Amino acid sequence: MTKSVLNIGGGSKSIPLPPYYAGWKHDLLDIDPAGNPDIVLDARQLHTLPPATYDAVYCANNLEHYHRHEGAKVIAGMLHVLKPDGFADVRVPDLAAVMRYAVEKNLDIDSVFYVLPQGPILVRDVIYGYHVEIEQTGADFYAHKTGFSQTALRAFFRENGFPIGAVTSVKFNLIGYFFRQLPSAEQQSLLSLKLSQPQMNADEPG
Repeated sequence: MTKSVLNIGGGSKSIPLPPYYAGWKHDLLDIDPAGNPDIVLDARQLHTLPPATYDAVYCANNLEHYHRHEGAKVIAGMLHVLKPDGFADVRVPDLAAVMRYAVEKNLDIDSVFYVLPQGPILVRDVIYGYHVEIEQTGADFYAHKTGFSQTALRAFFRENGFPIGAVTSVKFNLIGYFFRQLPSAEQQSLLSLKLSQPQMNADEPG
């Protein structure tokens, strides 16, 4: 049977998923119909979808845009739509890594952190949100309302129903995989996890 993944807030199917989802049925959920999502819905309303439908939910650069209590609603919705052995695959900015880098490089909050084709991104943009998107669209949603470190992200999911998790930092972003039960050997292989039951909340993706 083909496995399925719900891409939460992915904007458009032209934005590729990680390669390990190749061959999976891909449903895109987004509040904005402009990207032609399969499901037009605010992620805080995931609980209105059919339960236990997906083998995975993928949520990239989305959860940080919610206040903490709203983010908890999104996570509760993930639990609702996932099969019992399904997992959440999450990407958020690594605020701790941003802070460390800024201090090491003696950067000010208005210093240039990196440059995109749209223009320079300042340290404050990485912390608070991407100012060009906010200014161009007038959408405060793009502002960051919750910041995460590795420990904070793992704790947030554990507090909200995912007791098992692995988080690592890659290029100022956190990659987290979260489970309700010990991941199967197939899942560990798929996600390149190196986990055993006594180590689940200590180890990180390999």
